[in-house]
Amino acid sequence: MALEEHCSAPPRWRCISLTHIEFADGDLTGQMLAYISLLPIALLVGFVTLIVFKRELHTISFFAGILLNEGTNWLLKHIFREPRPCAGAHSNVPSEYGMPSSHSQLIWFFVVYFFLFLYLRMHQTNNARCVDLLWRHILSIILLNIALLVSYSRVYLLYHTWGQVFYGAVAGAVIGILWFFFTQEVLTPLFPKIAAWPLSEYFLVRDTSLIPNILWFEYTVTRSEAR
Repeated sequence: MALEEHCSAPPRWRCISLTHIEFADGDLTGQMLAYISLLPIALLVGFVTLIVFKRELHTISFFAGILLNEGTNWLLKHIFREPRPCAGAHSNVPSEYGMPSSHSQLIWFFVVYFFLFLYLRMHQTNNARCVDLLWRHILSIILLNIALLVSYSRVYLLYHTWGQVFYGAVAGAVIGILWFFFTQEVLTPLFPKIAAWPLSEYFLVRDTSLIPNILWFEYTVTRSEAR
């Protein structure tokens, strides 16, 4: 249904408790998409948790890129000052401006950065090349579909127009690419020095950038310690 038709006959909105994400009352598809649109928030919580427990420099750099991406989104919104569709349809929105969509920009930053990390940063294990590639492809397809669903949910729930979502995705993808290569070419060579700082040692901050396969390394070390 076109945005104009939704605006001319606005539905009665229900709010997901504690999140302020609203969906039309009685709309099961809208309710499902409302929960899907919360995934970027779950990503932020997951990153903070991962940093607290892992304290790994590349993860911290990844999160810094997300913060940069969010700051860029705030700046772009206040430059373009394009209103959201159906002004006043939602009572609980963090900003009156909708260009570009912050949810779309965040999820596409994460997905594009993660694609590059999977295929360029993580090295393949010699004894499981086919299986290694298979799970990367499966994970990439899952992430791509999640990004598409999050983007679609923002339009379906009348928080953004297609243009706002599209340009949010473009901005997030571009920043994700730039930040990945900045991390790889500029920050990664500095990680060993940063990890050796007394402050880093005090907080147990570590650098795993020189370990070819961190998953296999952590698995074998954990098994060795458990024995």
